[in-house]
Amino acid sequence: MTNSVIFQHSKALASFRLIWHWALSPPRQCLNRLRAEHPNLLEQSDGGAFTWLSELIWREFYRHLLVAWPRLCKHRPFVGWTQQVQWRQDEKALIAWQQGKTGFPIVDAAMRQLNGTGWMHNRLRMICASFLVKDLPIDWRAGERYFISQLLDGDLAANNGGWQWAASTGTDAAPYFRIFNPTTQGERFDTQGTFIRQWVPELAEVPERDIHQPHRWAQREGRRLDYPTPMVDHKQARQMTLEAFEAAKALQEKGQNQAY
Repeated sequence: MTNSVIFQHSKALASFRLIWHWALSPPRQCLNRLRAEHPNLLEQSDGGAFTWLSELIWREFYRHLLVAWPRLCKHRPFVGWTQQVQWRQDEKALIAWQQGKTGFPIVDAAMRQLNGTGWMHNRLRMICASFLVKDLPIDWRAGERYFISQLLDGDLAANNGGWQWAASTGTDAAPYFRIFNPTTQGERFDTQGTFIRQWVPELAEVPERDIHQPHRWAQREGRRLDYPTPMVDHKQARQMTLEAFEAAKALQEKGQNQAY
């Protein structure tokens, strides 16, 4: 038995019958079917049914945004001043992220799962998206394109909304100064490293306590890992991202002042 939150949550959401209805049916029909099968879902907010309902709501919300703000279909951010953010152009880093070779186990496991199955848990989508745009930091539109090319459940509105949320460029987005730490995210949601070992077999022998920082263990034990070292220092990358967003915001404010 594993205490991995990702494993437990994935099992709770593995209702392919409901997913099939989601894909083919209007939202009200989906809601009515869900309430019929789970009449107490609103009182059980920690259950898979309630989580599925929240995802249905987000799906419809993002679709409404595309209608109300058509510019979102044209690779433009919802928050105007974030258009000034200077993203890095680094094809090598983008490919490493795509292939799951970043040196951050939870990110790499998730990306390899995506490439191998066409699916990824929602928490992992947030972690991987945050890593691309906040740790590297590469333009969110590159990640948006890659996800939609790989996901079996890829949806234009939800994919765009999710990426703009992660990049702090969209409506109701995560504030730009809130940046996921990929190591602590892994420790929290895949505590024992079960998911990581499934998709990153190079780390199979790494003990549980070191699975999220495997090179620390390898150095201590004098072992050699066939696994890349972390491609960035998270603390330094976080500071660079904060500076990039602050510079973009200042540039926007300067432009507004000049207009007066």
